Amino acid sequence: MANPETAAPVALDVRDVHYAYGRHKAVSGVSFSVKPGEVFGLLGPNGAGKTTTLGMIAGLLPPLAGEVVVFDQPLSSRSARRRLGVVPQEVALYEELTVRENVAFWARLNGMRGKTLDEAVARALDRVGLTDRATSRVSTLSGGLKRRTNLAAGLAHGPDLLLLDEPTVGIDPQARLAIIEVVREEARAGRGVLYTSHYLEEAEDLCDRIAIVDAGRVLALGTVPELRRLVGEGPTIAIRGRVVPDDVQPLVARVSGVQLIGAPDGAVALAAQDEASCSGFVRELFGSGLRIDDIRIQEPNLQSLFLKLTGRELRD
Repeated sequence: MANPETAAPVALDVRDVHYAYGRHKAVSGVSFSVKPGEVFGLLGPNGAGKTTTLGMIAGLLPPLAGEVVVFDQPLSSRSARRRLGVVPQEVALYEELTVRENVAFWARLNGMRGKTLDEAVARALDRVGLTDRATSRVSTLSGGLKRRTNLAAGLAHGPDLLLLDEPTVGIDPQARLAIIEVVREEARAGRGVLYTSHYLEEAEDLCDRIAIVDAGRVLALGTVPELRRLVGEGPTIAIRGRVVPDDVQPLVARVSGVQLIGAPDGAVALAAQDEASCSGFVRELFGSGLRIDDIRIQEPNLQSLFLKLTGRELRD
């Protein structure tokens, strides 16, 4: 058993943070930690409080209550901030500078100079596969190459903790795979990674643990298998057509083991206890005379858990 006094500190410790915009409470007591070598997913629908939480962790927004600790140091300390690498959702690059010049600019802001700077920039460009595009102006790059340059800028100063906000949004599958592989390599090298994404399959495949947030709170936290168990063993049912929740309530009342869980994106969503409950409900539905355009049945996954916890899908 490890000695608590000699155990390695967590890379990030978010302790009961709160934030509000005027009277609107955007974050209400969010807590979680990220270990060195771990990819930790922070997932939630739009307006859930993810961006505000990331803003507090990045030092852009001061928490109204609670605190953020990086490797046992308060975020307000220079040493903590130097160990932090931030890759924002919006590409933060100068279009008329070259790839190398952009990465060097951000490395200088983190205190790097001279030969150390040159070597760090070269290493970061190699890390993301952009050595051959180092002298290209950013304005000439594709969206995927800009995302990779953005990632290199966050890596150049050698941070021990990475904050990656939607790093693969809006890019082609090949560029997405390249970025995901870099993230995996950073984690294998012992860096902590906090990762947000709207791609559930990506998060399920990449993240060691995931926190699901909505309305400024953490609704569930755990490994992907742990979160799947929260959904239950049965499938979810999504119905589209001229149907509202009130239309299906009488059917739900006649079939045991089926629960209405929301109406995301114009659909009516239900959770079934098992396959038998699902089949029974579908039979009732087809015999009801309701106008159904489409019915989708899914096995338990993170999308199912989102529906169950928030009544919405992640993309809402």
